[in-house]
Amino acid sequence: MKKNYLLIFLSWICLFILLFVSACKVANNKGNGVTQYTLTVTLGEGLDGSPLNGTYTFNEGETVTYTFSLTTGYWGLEVTLDGAAVSAEGTVTMDRDHTLNAAAKDLGELLGLVEFWGYQIQAISANGAVDKLVNSHYDMLVLEPTRTDWSSGDKHFDTKGMVERLKDSKASDGERRKLIIAYIDIGEAEDWRWYWQWSTEWDEGDPRPDDWPGYILTHDPDGWEGNYPVAYWDSRWKDIIIYGKNQDSSPYGDYNSAIDEVIKAGFDGIYLDWVEAFENDAVIRQANKTGKNPKTEMVEFIREMREYAEQRVPNFIIIQQNASALCDGRPGLFSIIDGIAQEEVWYDGEATDDWNDPDGYDHRVPGDWTSDYLYYLPQYAAAGLPVFNCEYAVKYADDAYSRSYNKGFIPYCTRRSLGRLTTTPPPNYPTAWGAYEGQRVSASRF
Repeated sequence: MKKNYLLIFLSWICLFILLFVSACKVANNKGNGVTQYTLTVTLGEGLDGSPLNGTYTFNEGETVTYTFSLTTGYWGLEVTLDGAAVSAEGTVTMDRDHTLNAAAKDLGELLGLVEFWGYQIQAISANGAVDKLVNSHYDMLVLEPTRTDWSSGDKHFDTKGMVERLKDSKASDGERRKLIIAYIDIGEAEDWRWYWQWSTEWDEGDPRPDDWPGYILTHDPDGWEGNYPVAYWDSRWKDIIIYGKNQDSSPYGDYNSAIDEVIKAGFDGIYLDWVEAFENDAVIRQANKTGKNPKTEMVEFIREMREYAEQRVPNFIIIQQNASALCDGRPGLFSIIDGIAQEEVWYDGEATDDWNDPDGYDHRVPGDWTSDYLYYLPQYAAAGLPVFNCEYAVKYADDAYSRSYNKGFIPYCTRRSLGRLTTTPPPNYPTAWGAYEGQRVSASRF
């Protein structure tokens, strides 16, 4: 009998506990007489801020502060409160349950939206040059980092400040920001750069100066003074471009490699010049001497750039300039670059730093060159990569644009010196954000 009483007593105790717990879970989460609500936060990739992901409980009437910002490699921050767009920072009054979502897009999406692009690698430090870049309506700008030129006062140029201003400026639609890409020469050493420690005199036909490193092989074949093709597989050159383990940019710089400088300055990616080094005769001879395949070594060089950069900046963009034949037999190239830009598919100009030099544009490219480009470039497009082209055309700019659009390219016509933004923009380039000068030229894919 005592056992039965004990069981009955324990049953009542359990029932009392259940009733007490249920009483605590009133309809509006009332606790201690105070109504409580939940704030559910969902924070996507590429964002910093608070609160972090999770569900939080607050008393009715409490004010919750939130703030979110983009990390490097992302753009297009969107914040919604209960499905409605709100600012990136603000407060939430807890008058009911709320959901707060923050999301960002990666730079690859921004690259895919580029319709208009500009290219300038001279005179960026000139008065008003950056203002013109800021006020332009291009979706992407390819620019010389400038402060890596130690032959003049440009070594004191505020590249980071320029990049910040440009990333705060609007693209062609007046809504999204511009994509800012740094020009770097990966296949030639340039005697005005921060890394140059040697004498600067080498007359063509004379032996290479004794104090120069062995990976510097010959003079630029196009006549660009102070540029020298290199054995780009040499670890010393890779250290300059990528790794920076044995480099020092003091007293003017705070970087240890070309890519390191680009990242520190805040660029969204790199635009690789002189990828065509693998086709240079002196480079081929040196590769053969050392048992290297110059094509394979170039692809490997770019792959190492990709790995190094992405460890530091997610979604870092790499655009290959020229050398479209590099993809021949090497489809793996398509997975380590984000696009290709081909110069002079139809129009070229002589090597010159003078914007007004009449020989710097409107030279028709030999037909076999054009045929080669039009054979290889569609392979990049078929792999899902954007194909940009830069034509050195003024009088023939309309023809160059028409031909480019008909091939599905994203064109830019300018002058060889690349010392200013072009005076011959695309026919549908917006004169004001969201306003276009004319109808887009009819374009079809390849």
